[in-house]
Amino acid sequence: MNWQFRQSEASNSPIRIEAIVDTICPWCYIGKKRLEKALSREKLDNLIIHWRPFLLNPDMPSGGIDRKLYLSAKFGGSESAERVYKAIEDAGAAVGIPFRFDLINVTPDSTDSHRLIYKVCAERPAVGNDLVEDLFVAYFLEGQDIGNHELLADIAVRHGEDRNEILEYLAGDMDREFVSQENRVAHQMGVTGVPCFLFNSRHALSGAQEPDILQRMIRLARQEEIPV
Repeated sequence: MNWQFRQSEASNSPIRIEAIVDTICPWCYIGKKRLEKALSREKLDNLIIHWRPFLLNPDMPSGGIDRKLYLSAKFGGSESAERVYKAIEDAGAAVGIPFRFDLINVTPDSTDSHRLIYKVCAERPAVGNDLVEDLFVAYFLEGQDIGNHELLADIAVRHGEDRNEILEYLAGDMDREFVSQENRVAHQMGVTGVPCFLFNSRHALSGAQEPDILQRMIRLARQEEIPV
């Protein structure tokens, strides 16, 4: 799948939005909700968002690591982590996300969840928004390990995929290098944190910006001709 979109796609959409995210990033979930609110205000609820991978932890072992160890290494102590996640919980509650960080036991390697998004959206990009939502729900609301192949297959089946085909795909290495390459490309573009939203491949907006700011960018993009 090439991230450059086809002429037919451009002609069917008023704008193009690419979302560079990591599936284990809570701010990416908040950013998704804020973007959806902005799109709803602009009556673009059904717009396809093109999801691109970013790896916050590119050296994460395939089985992930214990959540407490991860937070200790990242924040240097439980008190610091609690302050950070309290702010995230408050921001999430404002957009209808009841984060349950207390249910998360493992911080996973997100590579396979990105591979799943890529595989499913390669043929059916319209599924992407709901697929990404299910991955966020599984991790942030249910505390499930989204590095687990069985769980990823369960999610894929909800979106019309064949379970055995998905399990076989995840067990192999297909598209693993693609995810790594996309992560490198994002850094080369100057993306150092996520979410980052690209509008018409011209304008970038970093961070989980408020809907009003996203709305202004959407309006700017709608005034342009989509580049091919």
